Amino acid sequence: MKKSLSKLQGKIISSLAAQLIIAVLLGAIQVFAFAPFQQWWVLYPSFVGLFLLLQQTQLVNKKLFLVCFSFNLSMFIATMHWIYVSMDLFGGMPSIVSGLLIVVLCAYLALFPTLALWLSYKIKLPENSSAIRLLLILPSLWLLTDWLRGWVLTGMPWAYLGYSHADTPLAGFAPIFGVQGITLAVMLICCALTLILIKQFQRLSCLLIIFLVSSGYALKQLTFTELQPAVNVALVQGNIDQNEKWKADQLYPSLFKYLDLSKASSQLISPATNKNSPDTIPQKSNQAQTNDNELIIWPESAIAGLEIDMQRFLQPLSKELALQGKTLLTGIINYNIRENEYFNTIIMLGKLPEGQGYSPISPNRYNKHHLLPIGEFVPFEDILRPLAPYFNLPMSSFNRGPEVQKNLSFEQTTLAPSLCYEIAFPELLRKNVGIETGMIITLSNDAWFGHSIGPAQHLEIARMRAIELGRPLLRSTNNGITAIYDSKGNELGRLPSNTAAVLRRSIQPAYGQTPYQKMGQIPLFIFCFFALLSAFILNKRQTA
Repeated sequence: MKKSLSKLQGKIISSLAAQLIIAVLLGAIQVFAFAPFQQWWVLYPSFVGLFLLLQQTQLVNKKLFLVCFSFNLSMFIATMHWIYVSMDLFGGMPSIVSGLLIVVLCAYLALFPTLALWLSYKIKLPENSSAIRLLLILPSLWLLTDWLRGWVLTGMPWAYLGYSHADTPLAGFAPIFGVQGITLAVMLICCALTLILIKQFQRLSCLLIIFLVSSGYALKQLTFTELQPAVNVALVQGNIDQNEKWKADQLYPSLFKYLDLSKASSQLISPATNKNSPDTIPQKSNQAQTNDNELIIWPESAIAGLEIDMQRFLQPLSKELALQGKTLLTGIINYNIRENEYFNTIIMLGKLPEGQGYSPISPNRYNKHHLLPIGEFVPFEDILRPLAPYFNLPMSSFNRGPEVQKNLSFEQTTLAPSLCYEIAFPELLRKNVGIETGMIITLSNDAWFGHSIGPAQHLEIARMRAIELGRPLLRSTNNGITAIYDSKGNELGRLPSNTAAVLRRSIQPAYGQTPYQKMGQIPLFIFCFFALLSAFILNKRQTA
């Protein structure tokens, strides 16, 4: 009876359809490892289950590729399906077309980890050599294909495994190796657990798991940057309706809403002012004043107009803020008339270092470098723009700013800025953080994605930058999630989504350098090189 049952189970597992179903389920559960669910532990049964499936079924060629691809495709669809919201709510595309585009995007992203898995299991090794495959080859190829996914065709470095472990001991690897150092640790633990279950190198695997967890915990106790005197900050979440934001008659109502929320309006705007007038000039009033020396932060494109057209609003506002000892940082659209170029920009108004007052050409600004495909530029636009309204979203023809730009500065500290999607590119931000960079600032507008899980994942990614670089992070958004993290990645406050509110805190900037800030991903590339070289040498010795 037992033999018959064993044979039946073997036939079921050997069925390609059953293998694909198992792979799809194992891949899909990975969504629960990331925000907002944050059940990091599900990565381990997911990957171990896949490795056991690949180990037992001995798949070859096309079947091997299909199982690996199904696993990764389901993972990306489950994790990134929220992109559909922007297509459905704002793109004007039929639901079936939007769904198909999501599948195509996820299929493209799935090719990278599938390549890592397929190559790892396609390489012929002697029997009982699973440790070479699982501890040396597979983790190295996974890191390399992750790097390619974040670089090819401008890159899409979303859902790196390490993001799910910010609240675990493995987070200690982030200031040393970056988020992919955590990814490597996760993969090594999954592979070691698999070796234990298949009864190969059990003692070595147990020691490796203990070493990784204890090392991560020990590293998490280290501090690489020094805290400085606190800065008062106010992050303003305007909760402006995305459908109304870019309408001309909503520009000044939106601005006055931000001013009211900032409490700057109590000194800057007369109650009798016509809030719909494009010629509005802020005036003083006698209402209560707010905190002195405060950095007020508005989100990405909070001013939904061209900077050059907003001078009659910006110039008086900047002067009044300077008199009060306040600084305002806001997103706006910069238009260069001479070159006919548009930039997604951050500008600073109010109290600034001597000689750095605000003007339309002031250098104390940041122009977004890494643009979002479709949202901020349209590849092959001559072909795509005529196809559907989705390819003609507002402000989808931006130009790129330089890759490395000077930090934004005001009297109390300096800020390394990033706009929206850029925060997902750790190397880009790392290049813009210096020893005397005090804080990281990221402005975003996740209203494009409604009530989906996308904004929570975006915040999770931003938080990791604070841990990697040992700097507090300020994240200001239009409708959520606005939040503040300290230099260790601990949350100091957040605002509810889809609520107009202000988050005020006193934040200590941090100066110095983490090892990751100094070396970037070089140590991980060195690991991959020596791991693959070791695998080649060991394989040669065993087959000799």
